[in-house]
Amino acid sequence: MAHATHIATGAHPERAAYPRRWLLLTLLCLAQFMLIVDVTVINVALPSIGDDLRLSRETLTWAVTAYTLCFGGLMLLGGRLADAFGARRLLVTGLVLFTTASLATGLAGNAEVLIGGRLAQGVGAALLSPAALATITRTFHGPERNKALGIWAMLGGIGFALGAMLGGVLTAGPGWSWVFFINVPVGLGILLTLPRLLPAPAPQGGRKIDLPGAVLVTAATGALIYGLIKAGDASWTSTATLVPLAGSVVLYTGFTLVERKTAAPLMDLRILAKRPVTAGSFLMLIATGLLLGYVFLGSLYLQEVRQLSALSTGALLLPVAVATAIGAHLAAHLIAHAGTRLVAAGGLLVSGSGSLVLAQSDSTWGTVLGLAIGAVGIVPVFVSATTTALGFISHQEAGIASGVVNTFHEVGGAVGAAVVSTVAAAGIAQHSAAGFPAAYTTLAVVAVVAAVIALALIPRGKAELPEGVHVH
Repeated sequence: MAHATHIATGAHPERAAYPRRWLLLTLLCLAQFMLIVDVTVINVALPSIGDDLRLSRETLTWAVTAYTLCFGGLMLLGGRLADAFGARRLLVTGLVLFTTASLATGLAGNAEVLIGGRLAQGVGAALLSPAALATITRTFHGPERNKALGIWAMLGGIGFALGAMLGGVLTAGPGWSWVFFINVPVGLGILLTLPRLLPAPAPQGGRKIDLPGAVLVTAATGALIYGLIKAGDASWTSTATLVPLAGSVVLYTGFTLVERKTAAPLMDLRILAKRPVTAGSFLMLIATGLLLGYVFLGSLYLQEVRQLSALSTGALLLPVAVATAIGAHLAAHLIAHAGTRLVAAGGLLVSGSGSLVLAQSDSTWGTVLGLAIGAVGIVPVFVSATTTALGFISHQEAGIASGVVNTFHEVGGAVGAAVVSTVAAAGIAQHSAAGFPAAYTTLAVVAVVAAVIALALIPRGKAELPEGVHVH
């Protein structure tokens, strides 16, 4: 699932085609594939990591959410830095940081190094991904750009779906550390080749960098995630839960005030006043939360409760990957005939039915079936989110809108994993089924409520994406 903070429209026949553009695209897509895989690859490895490092449920949850927290929270900042200092510099810097952090995370011998490494991976990803997409949109023009963005999107989607299976293979083979070590040779290979392929740097803008805004929104989301995770052990009404949740409200308020007053805001909050962008962001938040919630719970349940190996768990998640491919294939066709409102609401209801199957299941294959139903329903919601956010607004606003929606994509994953971890806390801690039905029921309720909201919030009419725009 690819990231975008830029827009470029129209053909540019006067520009000579960059001769090495397709090889450049291959390397950039490989880098993006690596970033997206790391969202889900860790899930199947969690039990092994927890046993080796003797980690609590809270720490295991942070191992998942720390990456998406920084990836999403700092993505808009990464786009601004690429504009100010050049995509070339940000590409190399982000790749070096991500690769180094992957090595450190794989070598982790305690919780502090593990979480610190995941946070650093997220920062590297937030620098790399927007710069990579900016390079693609400047290197390709006309019909070739749309083809390049299609390849980018396809590989990103495959990475998200295959991450859990890859995690199972690596954990069962060389060990959980290779879930992270695998990034090192890939990252080094890209680093040795990419700088020589990059076109000459584009003229740099003189934009100011909104560091206060980036710090506030990331800290606010971090406080929110902390409070949600803490509730699993300390209860929802405890001081340990309420203080960080209240702190997140204060920090989000501070972010809003900063963005209104700064001359070069990280996020133009006026874009959220537009109904299509609000609807698309809401759908993206819910869809990613549901999908990562499924993968997080499913991986733990199959290994900790059903006592399956990491390899078997990864193999059993193949139907989930197939379901996402089917959902992606159907989505565009369904939207063209039924519109985004019905497709989004219908997809959420299908996903909710998958959650109910999971809540009622006490077998391995029942779990696989529920996960597949949940996945096939949620992918059209992703497509509806993108189409809604960008299909009803002007081309001039599509760049910032895509960046906002992508931010909600990563943040949604962090929130989803935190919520289900808290609801299923007893079962995760005791390696039993306790709490898992309640967590899946929570996902079902969220899906149904979101479907109702989607029908009311998504504008009527046909949406059309501006040319050259891509969101995952």
